[in-house]
Amino acid sequence: MELTVKLLDIANRGVLLHSTDAQNIRVRDGDRIQIVDKATGKTARARVDTTRSLIEPGVIGIYRPLISVLEASEGTPVEVRGAELPRSLAYIRKKMDGGRFTKDETLEIIKDIVDDTLSPGEITAYVTASYINGLDMDEVEYLTRAMVETGERLRFTRRPIVDKHSIGGVPGNKITLLIVPIIAASGLRIPKTSSRAITGAGGTADLMEVLAPVSFSAVEIQKMTEKVGGVIVWGGATNIAPADDKIITHEYPFRIDARGQMIASVMAKKFAVGADLVVIDIPVGRNTKIETEQEGRKLAREFIELGERLGIRVECALSYGESPVGHTIGPNLEVREALAVLEGATVPNSLIQKSLSMAGIALEMAGKAAYGQGFDVAAEILRSGKALEKMRQIIEIQGGDPTVKAEDIKPGEYQFEVRAPHDGYVIELNNSALVTLARLAGSPYDHGAGIHIHAKKGARVKKGDPIFTIYADREWRLERAIETGRVLMPVVVEGMILERIPPERWA
Repeated sequence: MELTVKLLDIANRGVLLHSTDAQNIRVRDGDRIQIVDKATGKTARARVDTTRSLIEPGVIGIYRPLISVLEASEGTPVEVRGAELPRSLAYIRKKMDGGRFTKDETLEIIKDIVDDTLSPGEITAYVTASYINGLDMDEVEYLTRAMVETGERLRFTRRPIVDKHSIGGVPGNKITLLIVPIIAASGLRIPKTSSRAITGAGGTADLMEVLAPVSFSAVEIQKMTEKVGGVIVWGGATNIAPADDKIITHEYPFRIDARGQMIASVMAKKFAVGADLVVIDIPVGRNTKIETEQEGRKLAREFIELGERLGIRVECALSYGESPVGHTIGPNLEVREALAVLEGATVPNSLIQKSLSMAGIALEMAGKAAYGQGFDVAAEILRSGKALEKMRQIIEIQGGDPTVKAEDIKPGEYQFEVRAPHDGYVIELNNSALVTLARLAGSPYDHGAGIHIHAKKGARVKKGDPIFTIYADREWRLERAIETGRVLMPVVVEGMILERIPPERWA
């Protein structure tokens, strides 16, 4: 059937057909068609949307991503015919029924995700099937290699290349902002590609964006790393393992981080940037992704095994995850706290100790420190000011202001302080509840939103002492966080239960 092209400036890889034309071609919403541009001979497959009013019969609306593929112009005649559904849908359906992916099936699914051949609903089905039925180690390796194969790779001539990652699950885990400049200041190279928040109140990319742009191409990342030794950038802006951030987009609404996909996501980016040595932080404890040390050790073995399959040396550290790292949650608050440490602050101890421990492992793996001496070497780099100077270089090369100081970064103008109603001890902090409040306040999209914790677990508080402060950039978001906080208070003080279960009874 011949139709006339109408160009639609919509970021969706597909086409829009009038319902009458769709019936004549025998396709429905979600089906695929083959388009042949008679003038250029170029062809493309596309997913179908239908309408009765947005376009006329005899016209095909072509969305922006497909325009460049066909190089079609407004009014161009094209031949349109029905096409088969992607084979990857059958593979996803097999996984939904409890089957296993083969190497070739995994590669075809990932190619279809990268090429936008699969619809959002179809990608969600893939994510859900993998989440419910899990991926074994072979499937995880297939997924990792497919993610790398469908994107760009960095190739450094000088080795070793070091990388680090935290699997998340504990709020305020801003350690990358200290670890990367420490490692780079030691003379090693660390091209750190990071994610935005999935289940938390701020991913590393969200934090670094407070200081400098984080969206760069693979070529730019390689050049910047070679020049100053390290970067902290958003992986989603590169063509490095591009399927990863597309999958994360569909995990995000459900706040899930499927184990097999999470392992592949981490290691694909490490493999793609050419990492030789990787240290992985696995926070353990209640209200984290990994609740027991036994489960943490199992996950560590899986990371190490996958690293061996890929030729990457991996070491993991199980870290305490039942309390936030430092005293802050949310982009501006966390960045201010991290910069203060780089500038010489000696608190908070949890942030400093964890950062130096993780950086020390990496330094030992790379031979920059003897076994057991990495912490001290990292501490000296921090104390000397070399890490601060390196961070300034990283900020500058990424287009930020290298003269920025911790005091320059302000939290949101709207705030609400939660105070202790009587004397006691803080005996519990609920991480998931803290994150919920920070997100309701606007984090991570509103950089000023978040939480400052004044009294952590074990702290002695007197009546009227501040326990934590909620910050927001917008007053209505603060009000929403306060309203929820009255039901879901994330703190237990001795002799006073602040969290009601189930909270729904008070909704």
